[in-house]
Amino acid sequence: MELLSGADMIARFLKDEGVERIFGYPGGAALHIYDALFRQDSVQHILVRHEQAATHAADGYARATGKPGVVLVTSGPGATNAVTGIATAYMDSIPMVVLCGQVASHLIGEDAFQETDIVGVTRPVVKHSFSIRHPSQIPEVLKKAFYLAATGRPGPVVVDIPKDMTAPTERYEYVYPKKVKIRSYNPVTRGHAGQIKKAVDMMLKSRRPVFYTGGGIVTGHASEALTDLVQRLGFPITTTLMGIGGYPQGDRQSLGWLGMHGSYEANMAMHHADLIIAIGARFDDRVTNNTSKFCPTAKIVHVDIDPSSISKTVRADVPIVGAAGSVIDEMISLVQGREPASGEALAEWWQSIDGWRGEREGKLYEPSEAGEALKPQEVIEAVYRATRGEAFVTTDVGQHQMFAAQYYKFAKPNRFITSGGLGTMGFGFPAAMGVKLQFPQDDVVCFTGEGSFQMMMQELSTCKQFDVGVKIVNLNNQSLGMVRQWQDLNYKSRHAHSYMESLPDFAKLIEAYGFTALKVTTFDELAPALERAFADTSELVFLDIYVDPFEHVYPMQVPLGSMRDMLLSKTERT
Repeated sequence: MELLSGADMIARFLKDEGVERIFGYPGGAALHIYDALFRQDSVQHILVRHEQAATHAADGYARATGKPGVVLVTSGPGATNAVTGIATAYMDSIPMVVLCGQVASHLIGEDAFQETDIVGVTRPVVKHSFSIRHPSQIPEVLKKAFYLAATGRPGPVVVDIPKDMTAPTERYEYVYPKKVKIRSYNPVTRGHAGQIKKAVDMMLKSRRPVFYTGGGIVTGHASEALTDLVQRLGFPITTTLMGIGGYPQGDRQSLGWLGMHGSYEANMAMHHADLIIAIGARFDDRVTNNTSKFCPTAKIVHVDIDPSSISKTVRADVPIVGAAGSVIDEMISLVQGREPASGEALAEWWQSIDGWRGEREGKLYEPSEAGEALKPQEVIEAVYRATRGEAFVTTDVGQHQMFAAQYYKFAKPNRFITSGGLGTMGFGFPAAMGVKLQFPQDDVVCFTGEGSFQMMMQELSTCKQFDVGVKIVNLNNQSLGMVRQWQDLNYKSRHAHSYMESLPDFAKLIEAYGFTALKVTTFDELAPALERAFADTSELVFLDIYVDPFEHVYPMQVPLGSMRDMLLSKTERT
């Protein structure tokens, strides 16, 4: 029998669970746990400079690997600083376990120093939460936390740990629980066979079908199966922002991604489709626009592991509750040897789609000319070429995020790492740290803007301490670009607090941390700067690239319109 303190149980459990590293920041209520981590060398602790960065770094790690990210913070402000990152993970269904120190049990409810009811605070933005009531519970509770975070529809789980539960003087039997059973939690894995057959029959009879796939393909490791199914059928496919890379974007059948800033052909195809096969997507408002005008001629097959997502905003004609991978596998077995009922209709459908593609060909943006400011789009395309399309790409939130999604063509899942549901500025840089620590030999690029970067720029210190060689591409337009775009369109260009005044000299800031910074103002400077930046995978390089401050992101759906109602430029709309 092995006797361990609660703190040592936590450290041992993390090792037994196969956790390689955790991200955190110490404080009084968590110090017993930190001491236990100090006395072992199996689990690496990454000391961030702000607890929000710990959650974003764990989130980036989870999105890139598919495994739960792990966070350790102290009570009170340590825990509340983590809330934004917890909500970010929750909105995008990312597996994460957040260990929060808490004041001693006898002080809970006494407004003790650094006490916060973090279970109550985070209740709306977690998949589940636990509070440790006795040290002997720790192994079982942690096993449940990891199981809940990673199964079904993934999400963050908070474990609240009062300080006396980790006291070094109290020891209890430790046994690593190899299995876990939660009576009230039985996530469905396989879809209903009859519903899947009905969906396949509809697919083969449809004349204008479109696959619409989301983050569930990526988190469900269903990309290969999806690619097989789509290519067997010859149907067009569009993805959500979170689903980017779930199907290779360079393939002819890919229409790109859809929605507010999605491609013209994707939105047009969705609007005119007679059947939408939605898999692992939740009909988010940034996709549907006005739900009363959404895809008026389409029947809808909706596959999702979360039954509460089906028919929540758009009614499904054929609902299928199940894991994306297993449902797609069954669909493949049912379509083998069968052809669409009307190959002629499908050919006509592709003619329409190719026509929409042709309408926009060469009109996506006006490249910069000699002496003009760079266009953000051409910067993204240049980075794509420099990295051969193989980098892990994280983004912050704003125009640069949309441009990165539009112009970096992802061929693989788990490579595009962005805050979709919550839209969290400050996400990209710490997320890139989490990815790079796991994949040190790969290029990891963070596309950011000067607004977003300043929210988490203190993590340069973390990168210095742990030799994290991310590449930071700052599309510097001296403003909150997306805010200003909306002000141009809806507020007669009254730019209320969207100009970023008193910006730092980023080169001096980066150099103060001991890193390399490159300033780019012209197209001629861009290629040499990228060559220098990507010469050494292990080196952190900051590219401060000045771009046209007046460039907008297009297409852009017209608010309250249908999917086909889009602004195509400052002077053109559908």
